[in-house]
Amino acid sequence: MSRVTPLTRIAVTTALGLSMASGAHAGVATLAYHHVSTETPPSTTTSPSLFRDQLALIEELGVEPLSLTPERIQKTLDGADAENQHVALTFDDAYESVYTEAWPLLREKGIPLTVFVLSGSVGNNGYMSWDQLKDMAEHELVTIGNHSLDHGTMLQRPDESAEEHAKRIARELDRGADRIEEKIGVETELYAHPYGEFSQPVLQALEERGWYGFAQHSGVIGEHSHPGAMPRFAVADAYGGIDALRNKLKARNFPVTRANLPAPVIGDQNPPLLDMTVPEGWDSGRLNCFASGEGKMELDAETLANGVRIQTRAQNPIEARRSRYNCTYPAGDGRFYWLSQPWFNPEAPEG
Repeated sequence: MSRVTPLTRIAVTTALGLSMASGAHAGVATLAYHHVSTETPPSTTTSPSLFRDQLALIEELGVEPLSLTPERIQKTLDGADAENQHVALTFDDAYESVYTEAWPLLREKGIPLTVFVLSGSVGNNGYMSWDQLKDMAEHELVTIGNHSLDHGTMLQRPDESAEEHAKRIARELDRGADRIEEKIGVETELYAHPYGEFSQPVLQALEERGWYGFAQHSGVIGEHSHPGAMPRFAVADAYGGIDALRNKLKARNFPVTRANLPAPVIGDQNPPLLDMTVPEGWDSGRLNCFASGEGKMELDAETLANGVRIQTRAQNPIEARRSRYNCTYPAGDGRFYWLSQPWFNPEAPEG
């Protein structure tokens, strides 16, 4: 299978370099679900009533759902969706409520979905059984992905050598995939990063296996996306209200020229600097960036021959394990180009 090589698209140890191409920069707005219930943690739960409303909005907007097969993902990364927006639904962890609440609705409406299986938890209280997963996997609407064996962090731990880290990454990736194949006979090339955390060694391991990776920072998957760390929009009750979801479904893949977006793992520089060059003709006064927990950020802009260089950083060091800078720019017709730069603080407690 022909693939865009992650390390040629993005060198995470030095820069998340994204290239600009012509076109409308549409793509696949990929939605990240966990529970579909009224009895589970609010931060990862979408109520059944809101879920139904979200499906109705997708239909109202005429955004076509698609299956996240490896072949279809590659077409998206190659720019196949630059003119026409699509949506994809993903469910992390394989919770039982997905089988009992979400799946019947999606099956009835003919909407495809991807389930990222936390294989070490299958059969536990609140999770699907292997029989339920097998039942879903046999349906043409369902794609199965790997979500690791035990949902531990994939970032290098302070007391872990680079060699130990690489071995742990390989073990988590392969054991999760092997368990899925053993139990339901599915070989998967899709992987969802636990907690959305990723780093260069993780991306390298995905590239070696020819796998596609999904993270948890916001944005639309398109020709500027990294195949090992594709963005998804959170749509739990706290983030997936209809007005908010409308903007997410209409968002555009953010076009960035010669960007030097730093590695997501925070090093000595904290707060980290976001340094990127946006397309020529963009008005920096219409670009808005926000830091998690702080709000709107001040931008320094410099006009270059090939675009506008933007530099910004949060006011305070990032103490949380996971944080983001989110940037939007008007794309016309009530739409926005949407970029989310994730930050991971390995010094903060895991989980």
